[in-house]
Amino acid sequence: MAHHDFLTSFKQTVASGLPGQDAHRLLMPLKRPLSSAAKARANDYRESAVGIVLHPFQNSIHCILIRRPSYEGAHSGQISFPGGKRDADDIDLEFTARRECLEEIALPHQHAELIHPLTEVFIPVSKFSVQPYVFFTDNLPELHPDEREVEEIISFDLFELTRRNTIQTTSVPINAAFTMKDVPYFDIHGHVVWGATAMMLAEMKVLLERM
Repeated sequence: MAHHDFLTSFKQTVASGLPGQDAHRLLMPLKRPLSSAAKARANDYRESAVGIVLHPFQNSIHCILIRRPSYEGAHSGQISFPGGKRDADDIDLEFTARRECLEEIALPHQHAELIHPLTEVFIPVSKFSVQPYVFFTDNLPELHPDEREVEEIISFDLFELTRRNTIQTTSVPINAAFTMKDVPYFDIHGHVVWGATAMMLAEMKVLLERM
């Protein structure tokens, strides 16, 4: 698909309304509450944002993911979008997403056109309220992972999300004492993409299917 045609169609689709939390349900682990309900029950939470960076590649549209390093924390080694918590100096959450893309994968601000924000996702385990922003660049520069925060940069064909057998289930060890069973995930280049990132991709999947 020519990227100009994709952009026109995608913008028209999101302008008609987001699928929101109904799309999130496709990739929500069992017993996970909807983001709106979990956020309403939280005593405190931290604002954050991620960038869903799209770019043309080999006659299709690709999307950027990153793999986090292993560390002692809730999101060790997970696949995610570049992003993080809002700093006090960030003028808004879109700026947070752009700043994090610059810091984590070296994507300059001017290379990312904002297409549309997606539906917020709340992460109960870390009490992050995550606002996703879809960006597009038709001239992707050479990306460089931040040595401390990014183990690997992954680019995949966005339309893989709409293909059969992309969504599977697995068991995910949370800690030494607890393993989540029957967790839905996207199989992307052999990576298990689950949780908040998968829920955001589920919304992208529904939007692509509407186009």
